[in-house]
Amino acid sequence: MNPLEDVRLRGGIAVLDFGGQYAHLICRRIRALGVYSALLPFDTRLSELERAGVAGVVLSGGPESVYSPAAPKPDPAVLKGGVPVLGICYGYQLLVEAHGGDVIRADRREYGRSEVDILSAGGIFDGLGKERIACWMSHTDSATRVPPTLQVLARSDNSPYAAVRSDDGRHFGVQFHPEVSHTEGGDVVLSNFAIGVCGAKKGWSIEGFLKDSLEELSRLDGRVLCAVSGGVDSSVTAAILQKAVGRRLECVFVDTGLLRAGEADEVRKFLSGGMGVKVSFVDASARFLSALKGEADPEQKRKIVGKAFADVFEEFAKKEGPFRYLAQGTLYPDVIESGRSSAPASVIKTHHNVGGLPAGLSMEVVEPLKELYKDEVRAMGSLLGLPRSVLWRHPFPGPGLAVRVLGEVTPSKLTACREGSRIVEEVLREEGLYEKVWQAFAYVGDDTVTGVLGDSRRTGMQLTIKVVESVDAMTADWARLPADVIQKMSGRVTNEVEGVVSVAYSVSSKPPATIEPQ
Repeated sequence: MNPLEDVRLRGGIAVLDFGGQYAHLICRRIRALGVYSALLPFDTRLSELERAGVAGVVLSGGPESVYSPAAPKPDPAVLKGGVPVLGICYGYQLLVEAHGGDVIRADRREYGRSEVDILSAGGIFDGLGKERIACWMSHTDSATRVPPTLQVLARSDNSPYAAVRSDDGRHFGVQFHPEVSHTEGGDVVLSNFAIGVCGAKKGWSIEGFLKDSLEELSRLDGRVLCAVSGGVDSSVTAAILQKAVGRRLECVFVDTGLLRAGEADEVRKFLSGGMGVKVSFVDASARFLSALKGEADPEQKRKIVGKAFADVFEEFAKKEGPFRYLAQGTLYPDVIESGRSSAPASVIKTHHNVGGLPAGLSMEVVEPLKELYKDEVRAMGSLLGLPRSVLWRHPFPGPGLAVRVLGEVTPSKLTACREGSRIVEEVLREEGLYEKVWQAFAYVGDDTVTGVLGDSRRTGMQLTIKVVESVDAMTADWARLPADVIQKMSGRVTNEVEGVVSVAYSVSSKPPATIEPQ
């Protein structure tokens, strides 16, 4: 369905997508307010928006610069019409430019946490109750001059015009990202705009989305092959398809040789025993590891894994089929990082189940969760009756340990990565911290360091532990674990994992880093 024809959008908020990594997250946050929101192409015309009955428009962030000749621009009428507009990051810069202000490349980039001073309470800042808030920034360009038609509402050390409002109260712009979980009071800012300024109506819920999804999936007219890994995404995908198509669903679990410790056994117990889903297990570990041999480039490794998965699925389908559909637990962060959204998004990394599948696949791909984020998927899984042990299991990348082993995947690095991650998760569980963090794992590369074992000098691997806090994986911050917990992890790793003589702890946030190292 064309989102503009969706009756739910009437009285809701349209987000124009300029390719920002958080564009769909804006929709997610607005939907969390109970207001329906849809992501639309950046050049959607004002006349179409008005016919659809939208209450307001948000201009998303994006990777381009507004002064670039090739910069994507909205229909000029959007910034001249009567529909309220909120510009975020790149969208804010578009709004400033449209009002006659200046935007140039800043002397200092601003990424991650930043302190913003509120200069004018009320409006989109109504109810914050604070004069300074912590915000998430991600920009290279900045506004250096705003015209008299725009009132400055906030500032930061690097952004003197961090938030603005037009003199008629219809246009607002913020340089920071209120949609990310790390922005303090971001939900209040979005609520003040969507409900307060726009008067948008409430009526969206995950329960309604599940109902609509079941109705849509029940119309699939053939057998469905579902790829499962035991993680929350594929488990919820299998559960919703089982409810929608019943016996026409068959699941396949592929052992790639790149899994976490004990993964295959856990999946077998849960899916076959706990959920009662028909699951076939395929051991293709030798195939995957052989295909990866000699390859060090992370993008190529992802594509190799994607092709190997597709080949295994095709062979299984020919043997056990026919199947008309291939279902996957793709989430929106996978889609947006792979540059497969409705706008000119940058490719951050190709996800094996998005950009890694080859053209000419004999089955149609079905992705019931591709508009959702992890927290929404967990909520849906709860509605479907999945146990907490599955819903709160830490995310695991589709390409598996191939992207946690930097450089070529070798047996020694693979073992160190797998065993190191096992120890990290075990310690977190022992300390009661496993469900308090988003994700925790270990990764290794080709760097070697000098260590001392016993009384002898020894050269070995350095293993890095990464533990992050997040809500939706679009942004993340490194977890401030107690020093004794990190020490416990480090001590166990160097004592128990062969070949590792040094342990490091990652303190990078997303952005500028991504959660997975590759």
